[in-house]
Amino acid sequence: MTKHLSLQVLFASLLFLLASSGIEAKTDFPQHSPVPGGIALVSIPRSLTSDTSAPKAYFEKNRVMVLPANEPETQWIAVIGVPLSAKPGPQQLQLMDEDAKETTLVFEVKPKTYEEQRIQLSNKRQVNPLKQDLERIRREQSEMVNAFKDWRSTSLEFSRFELPTKGQISSPFGLRRFFNDQPRNPHSGLDIAAPEGTPIYAPASGQVITTGNYFFNGNTVLINHNNGLVTMYCHMHQINVAPGDSLEKGALLGLVGKTGRVTGAHLHWSVSLNNTRVDPILLLDHK
Repeated sequence: MTKHLSLQVLFASLLFLLASSGIEAKTDFPQHSPVPGGIALVSIPRSLTSDTSAPKAYFEKNRVMVLPANEPETQWIAVIGVPLSAKPGPQQLQLMDEDAKETTLVFEVKPKTYEEQRIQLSNKRQVNPLKQDLERIRREQSEMVNAFKDWRSTSLEFSRFELPTKGQISSPFGLRRFFNDQPRNPHSGLDIAAPEGTPIYAPASGQVITTGNYFFNGNTVLINHNNGLVTMYCHMHQINVAPGDSLEKGALLGLVGKTGRVTGAHLHWSVSLNNTRVDPILLLDHK
């Protein structure tokens, strides 16, 4: 039988209390921002978990990152990517124990409105692809989704990211986009404007899943950082890594470019949690 527990967790306050009390948490976490396109940190009560292994958690059928909390009442914390399409209100996280018994935890998503962005492209084919382009686009989208769903768990650790390149943020995450006045999907990453040839570095350790030249994204790299956390780098001028490469934080990925659907040289950087694109700012080290 499925259990239903209502939880409203404010982890920013928890981490502040830990810091002020002199207790050092053993695990770092992304910023708690339970909004569409954000990240929800949901406490999993010790009574529902094992002390020896992380519970399996799922949100909208995608497996979710679970990290150790090392606190008296909470052994584990689920780190959930919230889709931009999510409606404000209660959402359900599914837990599966070692005996395949399912428990549902309820967490709250708060509303957030993103601004509009209107872009004019001279290449009309990048707005309305030709029929012969559509097969390529579908194939590339399938390849990227497979990469975003790629689940690896070689450790239960997370460390805050560094920005992958130096430049100005030209387009924040979540913008409601219009290309040549035609509505398109919201902006699912962070655009960093930089001169062509500017180095791009890995913001954290990981393994390269795939690379390629895509119709919209141009030269692209995707990296798996463990436990459903995947990053993508688009519009590159040059790629310096290959699928299967193991990378340390700060490794050179390639160079900023203007390939694919662009109006100028920049890096489009996407972060995906549980196959859900989230605001990369929430994973940055702000120290």
